[in-house]
Amino acid sequence: MKINQIIREKRKELSLTQEQIADFLGVSTPAVNKWEKGSTYPDITLLPALARLLKIDLNTLMSFNDDLTDIEIENFVHEVDKTVQKQGYDAAFQKAINKIHEYPTCEKLICTVILYLEGALALCNLSEAEQYREIYETFYRRLAASEIPEIRDTATGMLISYARNRGDFVKAEELVNSLPFSAIDKEEQLAILYQRQERYQDAEKIWERRVLKAATEIQTALANMLEIALQEKRESDADFFADMYEAVARQFCFPEWMCCNAHLQLALVKKDKNRSLAILQKMLPAMKKEWNPQDCPLYRNANGSSSASFSSKLKKTITDELANNEEYAFLREGSEFEERTAQLKD
Repeated sequence: MKINQIIREKRKELSLTQEQIADFLGVSTPAVNKWEKGSTYPDITLLPALARLLKIDLNTLMSFNDDLTDIEIENFVHEVDKTVQKQGYDAAFQKAINKIHEYPTCEKLICTVILYLEGALALCNLSEAEQYREIYETFYRRLAASEIPEIRDTATGMLISYARNRGDFVKAEELVNSLPFSAIDKEEQLAILYQRQERYQDAEKIWERRVLKAATEIQTALANMLEIALQEKRESDADFFADMYEAVARQFCFPEWMCCNAHLQLALVKKDKNRSLAILQKMLPAMKKEWNPQDCPLYRNANGSSSASFSSKLKKTITDELANNEEYAFLREGSEFEERTAQLKD
């Protein structure tokens, strides 16, 4: 909260008028009015008296102790997400940067917002994506020195990804080796402790996260094994990994369109036009359906938000890439691709 908001809210809490504040401090009423509008600020010599008058300390008046709570950060990220959808990525980026400038020491805010923007950037398919990533990498470097282990490790992980993607493998390995090792699984110990205390919902939430994380890690591993098999021309292994990917997605109640990912990758690499189009015909309409993870007993404590917005963005990214990337030119030969994608437009 800014100083002008603090003055206005505290004054109203104490049922004081602007005239009374002005009289107490020996200033004019218009001066107090300007303070509350934020067009001017109180003289530094008035700050101790103003803080005493409003029954707060100087730190509170100057917002020095004012940090965002987890709920406030979560709500702000929702605002940024709405801005992406309604006003575009750049407007959301500016909104986020302005907030970071307002709270430059709130590492939880910076980490959460930059990670969100990073994910949204992949979906928006912007030509100037690298310009944004250069800015995000600067933030990650700063967060990698955080005293908060979770933030430090997350930022280091992103720096590893950046170094790896630009081929700086020496730097990536150096960063990997800098990560701490712990033999104690804190989350698992908490879940077991909660069960012993009969705090079953708290324990179940942790186990649910573990299931979702483990299933996602298995999918990531299978996708990479599929890619290796394709590079080494081991087609039967590639088919096996794609089948396993689909089986995991179904077994762990992931959305229907996700079950098609690996087989689509396989068909595109093989330049199998008919197979690719058949998968897209099934996959893209499924991306318009809502996926509420809490509908599955595995994730009954998950947040209630659906994946419809994410799926819609991803669908557009996929169709744009298939329609414009030279690598997929084989798919656009003839009229089938345009006919089928046209049927999928809202």
